[in-house]
Order: sequence, then C-alpha cells, then structure tokens
Amino acid sequence: MTSSEKSPSSTTGAKKISAGILLSRITGLLRESLLRSVLGLGPAADAFAAALRIPNLLQNLLGEGSLSSSFIPVYSKLLSEGKEKEAGNVAGAVAGLLIAFTGVLTLIGIFLAEPIAKILTPGFTSEKLDLTADLIRITTCGIGFLVLAAWCLGVLNSHRKFFLSYVAPVIWNATQVIVLIIAIGNNWDPTKAARAAAWGLLFGGLAQLLFQFSGVIKLRSRIRISFSSRNTHVKEIIKRFNPAVLGRGVVQISAYFDLVLASLLVTGAVAALLSAQVLYILPVSLFALSIAAAELPEMSRETNSDNLRNRLDQGIKRTSFLMLITSVVYISLGDQIIGILFQWGSFSRDDTIVVAATLAAYSVGLPAIGVSRIYQSVLYARGDTKTPAIAATMRVAISLLVGLFLMFPLDRLFIDDGTLNSESGGILSDWGPLSQGIRSLPENPHLGAVGLAAASALGAWFEMFFLANRTKRKMSLEISPHSPMLKLLPASITALLIATIGRLLLSETNEIVTNLVCIPAATISYIAVSKKSQVQESLRLVEGLKRRKSSKN
Repeated sequence: MTSSEKSPSSTTGAKKISAGILLSRITGLLRESLLRSVLGLGPAADAFAAALRIPNLLQNLLGEGSLSSSFIPVYSKLLSEGKEKEAGNVAGAVAGLLIAFTGVLTLIGIFLAEPIAKILTPGFTSEKLDLTADLIRITTCGIGFLVLAAWCLGVLNSHRKFFLSYVAPVIWNATQVIVLIIAIGNNWDPTKAARAAAWGLLFGGLAQLLFQFSGVIKLRSRIRISFSSRNTHVKEIIKRFNPAVLGRGVVQISAYFDLVLASLLVTGAVAALLSAQVLYILPVSLFALSIAAAELPEMSRETNSDNLRNRLDQGIKRTSFLMLITSVVYISLGDQIIGILFQWGSFSRDDTIVVAATLAAYSVGLPAIGVSRIYQSVLYARGDTKTPAIAATMRVAISLLVGLFLMFPLDRLFIDDGTLNSESGGILSDWGPLSQGIRSLPENPHLGAVGLAAASALGAWFEMFFLANRTKRKMSLEISPHSPMLKLLPASITALLIATIGRLLLSETNEIVTNLVCIPAATISYIAVSKKSQVQESLRLVEGLKRRKSSKN
C-alpha cells in the first residue's frame, strides 16, 4: 500500500460511522420535528431548550470530545502493542473515575436546579424560570448515562467497532419520540409535554448506555472497573484530558453565553437557535466527525510522518468536498427543508423563515468547522490537546463579541405573514434589548438569533486558520486548509445557482417536490463541475458509480 492510499480500516470505519450517525440523526430529526410540533417556539420550548444545556454541557465536557481526544490515542496504542491486559486496566480506571465524578455533579444539578436556572437564563420570567428548574432536575439525572455511553464509544472505536457506538443514539431518540407521540395523541399542553420529554430523555440515556455496554462486553476485553489513578497511562490520559476539558469547556461556556444572550431576545430565540442547530450539526456529525473519528485511532498508531501528512491532506479534502455542498443546500433551500420537518402543529411559516435564516448564517461556517475537526484529530493523535483548547477559546471570544454586536439590531426585525418588517424606530434605533412586553409576548418571530449564528460562523473560520497555522509550526505538516475550498468554488457557485433557479421555477409546488428536484440537481451539478476541475473526490465518486453500473450489467 502506497502512502497515498487510505488504509481499509480508516475508510471502512468512516463509512460505518456515517451509517450509524445517519440513522441516529434521522431519528433525531423526527424527535425534533415532533418536539417543535408540540412546543412550537413558545415559553415551554425555551425552557426545555435551556434545561438541555446542563446534560449537553457535561456530556461534551466529560464525554465524546474530551474523552476521545485523551483516552482513544493512549488506549489504541496499548492495543496495537499487544498490551491488552494493561489496556483493560486503563479503560476500567477511566470508567471508575467518570462514574465517581459524574455522580457528584448529578447531585449538585438536582439540588441546585433553581440557582442554575437563574444563571443559565437571567432573562426568563418567573413562570418560565420555574419550569426550567423543574426540567433541569429531571434531565440532570441522566448525565452519568450519557458520559458512560461516551466511554463505551471510546472503547468500541479503539477496537474499530464503529457502527454500534454511533447508531446507539437511535435508542435515545426513539424513547423520546414515543413520549412525544403519546403527548400528541393525548393533546397534552406544552408544559406537560416538556416534562414528559425530559423523562423520555432520562430513560433514553439509560437505554443507550445498556445497548453500547453490551457491545463492550462482547469484546471480551480484560476491563476491570476501578477508581485508581496511579497507573502511568491513566495519568497520561488525565494529563491530556485536562486541557481537552478546558477546550470543550470554553465551547460550552460559549453555548451558555449564547443561551444567556438569546434569553435577552424575543421569546422563541432560544428555540430557534436549537432548531437550526439540529440541521447544522447533522453534516458536522455525518461527514466531519465520521472522518475525524475513524482517523483518530489510525493517526494514533501512525509513526511515519509522510503517512500522517497524507491522512491529514485527504481528510481535509474529503471534508471540504462534503461540507461545501451541504452549505449550498442549506443556504438555498433551508426554508424548504425546515418546512417539511417542522412546519406543522404550533410551528408556523413565519417560524420556518426565522429558523431558515438562522441556519443559513450557521452554514457559512460549516466548511471551516469540518476542516477544524480534522486538524484537531491529528493534534490529539500526537498528544497535543492544548492547541485545540487555545483555538476554541479564541473562536468563542470572537463569536461572543460579534454576536453581542449583531443580535439586538437584528432582533428589531421580524417576519409577519412571510414579509420582513421592523419594530418602530428601525434596526439602528437602539443597540439594547426590546421592551419586556415585546420580548415576553411577541406577535411575530424575530431575527435576533440570526446574529448569534452569524457570529458563530465567523469564529469557526478563525479557528480553522489558527489550527492550520499551529499544525504547520508545531508538527511541520504544511497542509493548506483553503486550497481545496478554492478549487471547489466554481462547483459551489454553480450548485447554488441551480438550486436557486430550481426553487423559483417550482415556487407553486410544495416543499417535498422542490427538495426532490432541487437537491439532486444541485448535487449533480456540483459533482460535474468539480470533476471538470479535477477534484479527486469527484473523480473517485464518478469512477465508483461507473464500476457499480458496469458490474450490474
């Protein structure tokens, strides 16, 4: 195998991860669609979105991101060296430490739910604040389940068992879907439905953990749970874990401040952000995460710098190819997609437009987010968790400053019967929040959330270039992050034009027909133009399709 070729394990692993993520995201979209139907963009929706921040925060701090970057490289290397007993001891010690730590945090979340709610959402009124506290008590109980599920993911990925760990969230989503269907069938009010959805989240987390743990047991690894941190390799994981948690913590602090800032906007801004993020996160998980997660164990085992450079280069090109076409589709057809998923029940057409505008702003940063994931993987594989943490800190600072600058002026814009309007005085009349009366009981959805999403996109581009520069300096891996994107620019512009013209021609048809026509047309034009530009990903894709066609004949 030449250095230019991808290892079968990495390529196959990325496909399995993508398949698992696709199934989990499909059920996630169904869950979110039902949730928006039941809760709309009202007070209960904002309270539920706020309550999710605590389990999401701790899962991200202690779970997939931090654990993968610190645990998988050490554990994978021990396995590759044939030290299975030592690897089992390390995995067991990490699991024990996570159990102890998350147990304490869970108790804190339950008993301090009210002050936590006040810190998270200072702009919420008393009734919405009380509901938020009640939901936090329920959702916090599931923290340990979600974090230990991430530990299972790390073990399974290191053994190249990718599909099981990434399809497991299907169970978590399915549990909540069942609860929401019951809520719709019994016509529950939004407050009761929000509480039921929180309990569904708790029991879904337990079911997901048990499903993944069954896969760990089947590995027949010599894992023994302990609470010892004396092992040299465990100390190394903790050493890597701390800056990784710092980096993830900065991102979570950013999410917290987004929530705080959104709570100062018109009611519905929090739910609008969360609704747009459901689609925004999909390609990040499906494409960037699948490639980065499959590469991390392989990069950790890699000792040849040329092979490592090739893996980084190929990862950037593949991710750029996939993320750019997704950005094009979201920007040109976002409202059509959101209309199909969410526009029923309490969710209006005006709500759809606001969420679509938020998604479009997020989508500008999608290519940068994807490429950053690849840079993070190569740094994690070499034990450098500090550089991604620094990059995340700078990205967050930029996002918050720009978001604060944009959100209040944009919150003066609103959608009324599909038309853009502004509050009295206009967009530049005041840089502060709207009056409490307008914010608490708005007649129409406002665009303040778009400002926060646009700021996030700007921060993502800064992070990508910072990681590229640091990787070049620290590891002598000079791989351009923007060259693949520039090469794909003609294809992206063509696809955007095709999608835009297509939706104009089909303006009298429903969203399903528009998407069925425009998305394939845009994708085909993207592949065709990029193939003409000699983009290797397009050439491989077309050749693969030709081989499949000839084999069938």
